[in-house]
Amino acid sequence: MINGVLFQTFEWETEADGNFYKNLKNDAKNLAEIGFTAVWIPPAYKGASVFDVGYTAYDYYDLGEFDVHNTVRTKYGTKEELIAAIKALRTEGISVYGDLVYNHKGSADYTEKFMAVEVDQFDRNKVISQPYKIEAWTGFDFPQRNNKYSDFKWHYYHFDGIDYDVKSGKRAIYKILGENKDWDQKVSNEMGNYDYLMNADIDHEHPDVRRELFKATEWFIDTTGINGIRYDAIKHINADFIKELSKYITKKYGDKFYFLGEYWAIDEGMIENYIDQTEFRIDLFDVPLHFNFKNASMDGNNYDMRKIFDNTLTSIHPDKSVTFVDNHDTQPGQSLESFIEPWFKEIAYALILFRKSGYPCIFAGDYYGIGGENPIAGHKEMLDNMLYIRKKYAYGEEIDYFNEPQLIGWIRKNENNNSPLVVLISTGDKNEMKMNVGEEFSKKVFVDKSGKNVDEVVIDENGDGLFTVGPGAVTYWTLKESLEDS
Repeated sequence: MINGVLFQTFEWETEADGNFYKNLKNDAKNLAEIGFTAVWIPPAYKGASVFDVGYTAYDYYDLGEFDVHNTVRTKYGTKEELIAAIKALRTEGISVYGDLVYNHKGSADYTEKFMAVEVDQFDRNKVISQPYKIEAWTGFDFPQRNNKYSDFKWHYYHFDGIDYDVKSGKRAIYKILGENKDWDQKVSNEMGNYDYLMNADIDHEHPDVRRELFKATEWFIDTTGINGIRYDAIKHINADFIKELSKYITKKYGDKFYFLGEYWAIDEGMIENYIDQTEFRIDLFDVPLHFNFKNASMDGNNYDMRKIFDNTLTSIHPDKSVTFVDNHDTQPGQSLESFIEPWFKEIAYALILFRKSGYPCIFAGDYYGIGGENPIAGHKEMLDNMLYIRKKYAYGEEIDYFNEPQLIGWIRKNENNNSPLVVLISTGDKNEMKMNVGEEFSKKVFVDKSGKNVDEVVIDENGDGLFTVGPGAVTYWTLKESLEDS
């Protein structure tokens, strides 16, 4: 995939009007022309209600087909509309990554009674109560589906934990007891053992569960036609399960089937360890880079931009890194809120779209805007321009000019298309930098494709040009090619 770009097609406040899939289908050709090579669609399963973003996974076999929770469609549309949208995207050459929510299930059909113990919420290995019987929402029999596609029924022994006892009305983190029951291993060691996150936590070490999830995954791929998977919340899931499921899918669907995981950790060592555990089968979001962006956007000219890629997945495993600026979890009001300050957005996108390393992902909330009670405007025009620049110019050797704390730049040599791309960032005052594009461009003229500078740069006999950038901004320059650059 040359200069591939992934598009996260949704944000938390995406309208629940059921038109999402229809709009995505209608936009397929346009997305391809803009420069998107893949899309990440939201979880397609039936959730708690028509307003569920999809992360309260109820039934892996209901994609908007059965009348459950007072709705047939999901927030995004019907099963037929989903399949039609994926087909349209694939026809335009766009890969489609489905979102698998396999850490937990929610909105059970009935309660069950079973033995459990309370554990310390900050150390889940520490038991803080005697065993006692609780009543919790762990029974899933999907009566409306009536065994279509699968006759598997979920019970309390298919889960490791729950957070609410209906009998007492108490909220706590309960570890479910039973034969061979314990927290899953090979999960994040945060909180002692971070198997439990939310809802009814799936026991990935239960053999029946593993078989059912393998079956559900195969059914989902065959039914929808996706050619990639985004695994949700994988630091809470046994790494061996993810590895074996990925191996199984690769064997059945081929080496080009794509895997991307959300491992939410700032420590790049934890992320690197997960890559090792899963035998380099899965790309991961570069969460540490996102937090570098966040810190830089908050600290302004106190942040040393020469260190923007320090301790990131992009710096240690660039071929496994999916770079992003923000997503549905980091947007305002969400659980992992860490939204990049507006002044830094274009800078951050330049750092993922115009550089050689990483597979960049653009967030719908940054592209179209964020809805809800406190809407935030998007940056579609800016990002369309940046996607055009990436598609046409961001190729070849990368020469860094990371020379000053508040002034950095780089050149992409772009040997194939004959015009280098020069990028300059200032997080301080208006500034300038001499950069060398090569003697072959002597007396040639470069123009600022960001639209911020009307002045042109003439390259001297040594191949040097004096490029400028405004305060707290980024400029990106290419060879003046035609009257349209005038």
